[in-house]
Amino acid sequence: MHFDDLPRVTLGHLPTPLEPLASLQATPTGPRVWVKRDDCTGLAFGGNKTRKLEYLLADAEQQGATAIVTFGALQSNHARQTAAACARRGLACALILRDAVGRRVDDYERNANLLYDDLFGATIHRVPADSTPEALLKTVLAELAQAGHRPYVVPTGGSSEVGALGYARCALEIAAEFKARGLYPGTVIHATSTGGTQGGLVAGFRYAGLATRVLGINVYKTDSAAIAAEVKTLGQAVLDRLDPTLRLTDDDVEVVDGFLGDGYGKPTAAMVQALRRLASREGLLFDPVYSGKALAGLLALLEEDRLSDDVVFIHTGGAAALPVYASEFLGP
Repeated sequence: MHFDDLPRVTLGHLPTPLEPLASLQATPTGPRVWVKRDDCTGLAFGGNKTRKLEYLLADAEQQGATAIVTFGALQSNHARQTAAACARRGLACALILRDAVGRRVDDYERNANLLYDDLFGATIHRVPADSTPEALLKTVLAELAQAGHRPYVVPTGGSSEVGALGYARCALEIAAEFKARGLYPGTVIHATSTGGTQGGLVAGFRYAGLATRVLGINVYKTDSAAIAAEVKTLGQAVLDRLDPTLRLTDDDVEVVDGFLGDGYGKPTAAMVQALRRLASREGLLFDPVYSGKALAGLLALLEEDRLSDDVVFIHTGGAAALPVYASEFLGP
């Protein structure tokens, strides 16, 4: 099956820019580093979820859905973009958000993404840290049905085989951009968590016949083996749709540890340094939860001389939440 045969709604400004990060090339012969600006997808401050939502909402609408239900942390970028996409498509949106970080500073519980969720018209259901968003799902679905809606459930991060199609398409986009420059994308690096972005990328490069490495910097949980397993499952599900003759192995999935810190959403010194470095040298802003920690991973890999050829760092967005982490940069 070809991508053009798959249901998709248009939400993003694609293709996103591919820009050199000249300040990260230590020597003239060292690896060139590029940034794939998926913070510029155009929907509600941009971000990687736009690509997933193009396929997820198409699937929802094909099934006759009139409401979307999804999950996340209080400052979820995925929730923000889902709420915006629903507003654009005329769908009701219910967000089940968990206080996963336990942050009590910088107006974390009222500002940034939570403010935007409200502006986009989403209904927000909060659950405490010791619960799971899924625990409230049955109640929310019943309320929507009673109001006359047909709900469609999008998993955390939009990470399903449908959502992952967005990043398989992104892999083809990157391949085309490099081909136009007469170059080859040797390694792609990004923040990995629920597996949809990495699974889609791995599948997309395999579908394109390229041996590009995809390194996911773990920013989500200590069980990186579980992340890798989910990446492989989602990637294979994508390939089963596109070309069932193609198979992934464990060696196709690389999850890099060492940059999570004390846990999901918990700031690290390396993240703060990485954000300051790219802001001051490239004029780029990253987020503290995902791309900032992945950026710290990229810098470490470069300093350890573990990368070669052309390296692409995918900026997955999220800088809209920077204000609720102000004390990490400016002090209390």
